[in-house]
Amino acid sequence: MTDINHDLLRRAIELAASARKGGNPPFGSLLVSAGGTVLAEERNSSITDADITAHPELKLARWAARELDPAIAAATTMYTSCQPCGMCAGAIERSGLGRVVFALSNEQLSALKLTGGFPGFRQDGPALFDEARIPVEGYYV
Repeated sequence: MTDINHDLLRRAIELAASARKGGNPPFGSLLVSAGGTVLAEERNSSITDADITAHPELKLARWAARELDPAIAAATTMYTSCQPCGMCAGAIERSGLGRVVFALSNEQLSALKLTGGFPGFRQDGPALFDEARIPVEGYYV
């Protein structure tokens, strides 16, 4: 990690503190170009927006997919106060962003939570493969 990486992570932590001060969970992220320019910043707003998906990483991934050329997106780095959750990691992957640098790992975050994490849910499957594959087959070529 370079001093520049640390400075950008500190900005993500500042955004997290701002989110918390505004009544939201304490998470913040910024997206930086290959040349070091901050392209966009976001804070968690899941409480104030009444939207469980309003994580800063997801908001930045959506913005990048909408606004950036794929080659530009692939050269960006997201700096975030905490390792992206599964939802955000999926969005980051699909948006084509090149790199994520985080301050707290998910394991470290879990250790800081007094109430634990979210409850699990039941999943059943796979089922109906022959039927389910019909609309998918040939799409990813």
